[in-house]
Amino acid sequence: MTINLNDLSLKELKDLQSQVAKAISGFEDRRKREALAELEEIARAKGFSLAELTGAAPTRKRTPSTAKYANPANKADTWSGRGRKPRWFVEALAKGKKPEDMSI
Repeated sequence: MTINLNDLSLKELKDLQSQVAKAISGFEDRRKREALAELEEIARAKGFSLAELTGAAPTRKRTPSTAKYANPANKADTWSGRGRKPRWFVEALAKGKKPEDMSI
């Protein structure tokens, strides 16, 4: 297949570039899946799972953290004490409240 790039408009060239990028990405993904399937088959034939051989631990699900603080103005608005402090928490501290005053 021969394409004369000089005959294409800028839009056609960008469309072609996008198609090429997608094709490359799809090709790489397909090759990775094939290699992984081949390795899993070899491991299974030897009586192991691929995760056992690579030492990959199974991913664990995190449990949602429980709420520790509640907004004094709206008790349904809560915060677990992790991550950034919510605006209402910072404002309440600035007004002189203590974290213990807002604890659940």
